[in-house]
Order: sequence, then C-alpha cells, then structure tokens
Amino acid sequence: QVQLVESGGGLVQPGGSLKLSCAASRSIFSINTMGWYRQAPGKQRELVARITNGGITNYADSVKGRFTVSRNNAERAVYLQMTSLEPEDTAVYYCNAVPFFASWGQGTQVTVSS
Repeated sequence: QVQLVESGGGLVQPGGSLKLSCAASRSIFSINTMGWYRQAPGKQRELVARITNGGITNYADSVKGRFTVSRNNAERAVYLQMTSLEPEDTAVYYCNAVPFFASWGQGTQVTVSS
C-alpha cells in the first residue's frame, strides 16, 4: 500500500498563498484519482480537490477558483496550490486516493489568521 507524506503547510495571513505537496512511497500511476482532503477542528474530513490521471480536476464549491490541484506521476507527487486563503480554510490537509485508502498520512496544518 502506498504511503503518503504531506508538507508545505504553515501560518499565513488572509489573502495569502501556500503550496502543499504530497510525496508517495511508490508510483501513483495506477491510482486513477488522487485528492486533497481537509479536516477543520470539530468538523468531518472533506474532499476539497481531486485530479485524475488524465488531468481532469474537480473542486469543492468552497475552494473553486482559489485552489489548483496538480500531479506529477513521474515524481510520485500531488500538489495543491492555494491562493486567496480565508480563515475558513484553516484545517489539517491530507492527500489520499479517491475513494480513499484506509491509511492516512500525518497531514499538514494550514492556519489562516491575521
């Protein structure tokens, strides 16, 4: 089973940008759809962005137009470029397959605050 390690989170002011990275322990070419999920305090984990091997993307309404997901199978990586960040984007962000594997990485904390 693939292991996923997320990085790139941090503290950013409202309106700022961050780029998250997800490194896979093996090839993700066989995983048709990869996604970024997030979990805010007291809330359920939600899928915010996904991308297929063919480059088709889909976003939650709350992040549409602000987040961009990409993948590089050769580098075994998935990325999430986040712009115009809002306090409501504060959460731990995870990458996983869609539908997700049972095993999750540790996630990366994104905090949007002035």
